[in-house]
Order: sequence, then C-alpha cells, then structure tokens
Amino acid sequence: MIDDLVAGDRRALARTITTLESTNPDDRIRAEHILEAVLPHSGKSIRVGITGTPGVGKSTFINKLGQHLLDRGHRLAVLTVDPSSRSTGGSILGDKTRMADLATATNAYVRPSPSGGRTGGVALRTHEAVLACEAAGFDVVLVETVGVGQSETAVEDVSDAFLLLVGPGGGDDLQGIKRGIMELADVVAVNKADGDQHPLALRTAADYQNALSLVRPKNTALGPPPVLTCSAITGEGVSGVWEAVEHLHSSLESTGALQAKRQHQALHHFEAEVQRLLMASAHRSGSFRALHDQLADEVSSGRRSVAGAARRLMEAHSH
Repeated sequence: MIDDLVAGDRRALARTITTLESTNPDDRIRAEHILEAVLPHSGKSIRVGITGTPGVGKSTFINKLGQHLLDRGHRLAVLTVDPSSRSTGGSILGDKTRMADLATATNAYVRPSPSGGRTGGVALRTHEAVLACEAAGFDVVLVETVGVGQSETAVEDVSDAFLLLVGPGGGDDLQGIKRGIMELADVVAVNKADGDQHPLALRTAADYQNALSLVRPKNTALGPPPVLTCSAITGEGVSGVWEAVEHLHSSLESTGALQAKRQHQALHHFEAEVQRLLMASAHRSGSFRALHDQLADEVSSGRRSVAGAARRLMEAHSH
C-alpha cells in the first residue's frame, strides 16, 4: 500500500487515510509504519486552511478554486471536516456533493472526514492525512473546517496559510467573527461579490480591512492580511485570492519562516499525541478508573470542583 500511495494511487490514499483515522490498536501501529515510510515524500505542498461563517459558500468556493488550480496544472487534495453524527459518529454533511467537479476530476481528491465532536474545526488525524496526500503527489492541500462557530483555531496547526471566507454584510456579521480568527487569518476573502451584492461586498471588504488595521498583524513583516472580494459562482476574483495565498507562501518559504512554522506544528502534534497516549495508558489502570469514577461522581454532585478533582486524579496517577 505504501508503494501504491507514493505512486499516486488514489485508492491507496483512501485506504491509508482510513487506517490513519482508525482507533483500532493494530491499525494505529500500521499507521505509524506508513507515516514513517512516507515522511520523506511529504512536505512539498502548499497547505491552506479554509474557514468561514455558515452559509458563506465554502464548498462552492473550493470547487471553483479547485478548477482554477487544476487548470494551472496542480494536483489538488481537499480534506473536508464535517460535523459528526451523535449516534453514528459519521459525517453529517458530506461536502463531496457540493464539489461535484472536483470529486470526478482526475488530478483531484476529495475526502470528507467526521470531526468526531472535536472543537477547533479539524479532525483528530487531519495533520496525518495532509502528509499522506503530499506523499501521494498532491502539491496543493486544502483543509475545509467545520465552519466558524466555537473555535476554528486548530486549522492553524495543519496549514501554511489560513484563509477566512466571509459574506457581504459587515456590521453584525463582522461582530460575529471572533477576534482569535481575525488574528490568525492570512487572507480574508468576501465571497458572493456578484450581482446586486457586489457593492455590498466592496463595502464589507473595506469594513474588514479597517477592522484588521486595529488587530496586531500575525506576521509583522507582511503587515495586515489582504482583504479581497470574489464570487464562487462567476469565478471573478478567485484567481486573485489564490495569488495572495501563493505570495504569502513564497514569502514564508524565502525567509525560512515556513520551515520554522512546520517544525512548530510537528512539535505541537507530538505533544498532543503524547498526552492522548498517557491518558489512554492511565485509563487502562483499574485503580485510576476507580478513582476517576469516584471523582466524577463528586464533581457531578457538586461536592468537589472540576479543577480540584482533576488535580487529585493527576497526583494519584503520578505516584
């Protein structure tokens, strides 16, 4: 499967990501072997995280952007993160239905994954899936998040550039975008800039540009992120959005900031994996589970604080 993956076989890529996402212990060991083998073939793509308010047209925008990238000779992978069903754990939306052109394109690969109830906008194994896509020869990887709501900041840890997609409106819509998202955005694009909404989209772009001038730039050398307008329906402005992403990526690469950012991301994922494994190991201990259940009962009944219970559990585990 590793040989087929590196050769660019899409079925091998699909099987690889399924293995990466599996919680089966044997599959996790297989996933580790696969990742170790393909690491030398990864890291050669432009990674872009895309988020936006509900109804802004993320999937339609990605479909149009994807066509533009394919026309330019790129091989494109799209990883979409959908809300999870509480009953089955599977994806609810299934973005493939809104990316019909990309789903059938020879040089494109679209993979929906359930969020698993995780906040942060990305799934647990999105970073590993990005590496697999790169090993399969895809030179652009787009990660579409669940959507601006609680927290989409985790996409920063799997991407080189963070694209925030917003709709015409400004005012209340601008108030609804969290400051943390604004601080992380590398490029802001006002979608639906067509027809009667075009003038409103231009005013909205100006509002966002003014708002971003009040926020400390994420990259002081590059200044505030550009705010552009586009239409996922007509395609107007989509190429300009991609040019802004490419400019950012080349700037980061030329200064060494891109390598430093990816190294920081890898360490972040390492620490997160260590924490998951430590908790999993602790829960396999009968005494740990018993104390956990006792403290959980005390917390739920109001007899002990959450912080106090967590500290007591960790102290007992460390001894």
